[in-house]
Amino acid sequence: MRGRMDAQEVLLRFKSGEMTLEEAEAFFKKEPFEELAYAKLDSHRKLRSGFAEVVFCSGKADAHLLSIYERLYEAEGEVLGTRATAHQYELVRERFPQVSYDGISKILKIEKEGKERIGEIAVCTAGTADIPVAEEAAQTAEFFGSRVERIYDVGVSGLHRLLSRLDVIQSANCVVAVAGMEGALASVIGGLVSNPVLAVPTSVGYGASMHGLSALLTMINSCANGIAVLNIDNGYGAGYMATQINRLASKQRV
Repeated sequence: MRGRMDAQEVLLRFKSGEMTLEEAEAFFKKEPFEELAYAKLDSHRKLRSGFAEVVFCSGKADAHLLSIYERLYEAEGEVLGTRATAHQYELVRERFPQVSYDGISKILKIEKEGKERIGEIAVCTAGTADIPVAEEAAQTAEFFGSRVERIYDVGVSGLHRLLSRLDVIQSANCVVAVAGMEGALASVIGGLVSNPVLAVPTSVGYGASMHGLSALLTMINSCANGIAVLNIDNGYGAGYMATQINRLASKQRV
């Protein structure tokens, strides 16, 4: 049970007399990482940054992935995995029947029930082909406690579609703009909102898009202010950073 408590809960239990000084001391003396020979699990990451360690599933050996999931679940009571395959889902489900898998975003997660979500993040895509990356961003943000509004298929080839949802986009604490092709969506949104825009180029497009490089260069060279650019297809990074911004805007500490 001790592993699932955070530092604040330990201090509150000690203050109320539910935990002895020795028990509280043992919690904080725990090594800042757990040595697994093939991995070093960062057990103090949530204490330092407010976010527990996330599993990048792609390329991991089956035994390593399952062991890492077990240890993180034991410590946190929930686990977020990204870039998972259907095979990895079946593997983890044998040990944890409650695990869920989304084949679009490739998110593999065990999530606590009744989680409170704060603020609002708008996740927008230029087209439906950009949704896998957008869903990685949206589901990452939701896992970490943010409320997310999805606004999909509002690219610049039909600007009226974007303008029809402008009130929602402008009211969000942060906007994630996901686009392939030429990547112009981020610049358009950047000129319409007062809050930060996180631009995510995707590898969607024809030959000259160079697997997302064209969209990346467009976003980096945007003339609109307030835009920060993530790596190509990095929905997870956008969801993580959007949550940091949302937490600050919502004036809530974790």
